[in-house]
Amino acid sequence: MHHMARPFEPEHLLQKPLMAILATRCPHGPRTAPVWFLWQDGALWMLGDVGGSSVQRIEDDPSVSVEITEFDPARGILLHLGLRGTAEVQLMQPNLFRQLLTKYLGPAEDRWNPWFIAQIARIDDPDGRLIRLRPDSVFTNNGSFFLTGPELAWP
Repeated sequence: MHHMARPFEPEHLLQKPLMAILATRCPHGPRTAPVWFLWQDGALWMLGDVGGSSVQRIEDDPSVSVEITEFDPARGILLHLGLRGTAEVQLMQPNLFRQLLTKYLGPAEDRWNPWFIAQIARIDDPDGRLIRLRPDSVFTNNGSFFLTGPELAWP
């Protein structure tokens, strides 16, 4: 596709409750995993677990890339954000984890699904980990012209 690059502010996607795809490397080749994320203080924070495969791969080889897309075919929106760099695995920070959960589950903690919080999220589990990526490179691609032609559907 030949078109004029139309950059957008990465913050537009980083603040939304979208899925990110985390790509890591292992001896058998690349691996990807969909993750929730929080953008804070110039870093992307993602959830992990001490025994989790993404955490183990990052500890072996910290080079990662992350892709975030917003795709709304009805409105003609296609936004792609790519981040690359060296990730770090950190001990769980429950306050940061709560902020991440708030982004996806809403601000009313009393309305969060108790089963999900107790069985899956396990905010205070000492085995929880955070994956932190302070990206070396960030790129955006606005493909919001597939319905409209040369004019962008967004912004």
